[in-house]
Amino acid sequence: MIRVLAVSSYPVEAAATRFRIQQFERPLAERGIEVDLWPFLTGEQFRSLYRQGGSAGKILGMAASAAKRVAGIASASKYDLLFVQREAVPFGPAIFERLYQSVGRMPMVLDLDDATYVRYVSPTYGRLGSALKFFGKTDKLIDRSAIVIAGNRYIAEYAEGRGTKAAVIPTIVDTSIFCPAERANEIPVIGWIGTHSTFQFLKPLFPVLQRLAEKYPFRLKVVGAGTEKIKVDGLEIEALEWSIEREVEDFRSIDIGLYPLETKGSLDPAWLAGKSGFKAIQYMSVGIPFVMSPVGVCSEMGVAGKTHVLASAPDMWSEALEMLIASPQLRHQMGNAGRNHALQHYSLETQADKLAENFRTVLA
Repeated sequence: MIRVLAVSSYPVEAAATRFRIQQFERPLAERGIEVDLWPFLTGEQFRSLYRQGGSAGKILGMAASAAKRVAGIASASKYDLLFVQREAVPFGPAIFERLYQSVGRMPMVLDLDDATYVRYVSPTYGRLGSALKFFGKTDKLIDRSAIVIAGNRYIAEYAEGRGTKAAVIPTIVDTSIFCPAERANEIPVIGWIGTHSTFQFLKPLFPVLQRLAEKYPFRLKVVGAGTEKIKVDGLEIEALEWSIEREVEDFRSIDIGLYPLETKGSLDPAWLAGKSGFKAIQYMSVGIPFVMSPVGVCSEMGVAGKTHVLASAPDMWSEALEMLIASPQLRHQMGNAGRNHALQHYSLETQADKLAENFRTVLA
């Protein structure tokens, strides 16, 4: 049995930890690989991380988590391989990765589902938060890794450009859990599910949706925006806080999915190219047609025109959404095509085989 120590900044409430480590625990165990997951933040810390206030409590919580990281150093020698999802701690230099690797005398595999090597200003903590991130840390981790497991080919190419081997394993879902369900919406539900940081991508679509609402009845469902008070003239909006217990049902409740990745502001193209296209896989897995920005790997997800529609300008978004709102039959056809595509290309068992093979190759 191969023993893997998996460390992550965030708990299973975060998609990266849940879908890039936790869901692989069972299939990897079936392949002779035992994974112990050590998140830095607790679920409660994660939920409060981007809330305003409570600084003293946050600092004390971070200190307690750091103490657990220190205590874990002594146990590192029990493992054969260190698997790091992005980083062991969400701030500071790569101290614990180096300590675990050195004490355990084991190779390190770095998992990158996002372009964390691209600098940005934290929307919550500003320049101070950005400084604490130590953006050069990702490059150092890449250089120390035996291999980088990349969420898409853009990230893989970046790692290989630094001289480290890379393998592409997209962020996927278990299609036996994320599966279609009968929907009985009286009027179509157009939906977006994301986070407080990606809500910026949805806002530019509000004028498009307002114009559509003048011609067609529909309801807009927004999940995870970080606020339940979203008011846009002319739109019926249901805004919900994200919930891990409700995650699959929220996707199933949608008739048309939104996946915008462009804003009116300026974002680093390298950061956008690093986005994994995960929401597209979620939409396809539950059989939902969707409209998506052709940015980075998203331009390569599914089959445009068959599983979804690409749109890069307001008039294209309007045309695509109007086409899907007006035709329940087209929504059904695209949803079925997306589901079949997810089953063929994003199987959990197939991706688990790839991950296990890479672990064994590193140890060999």
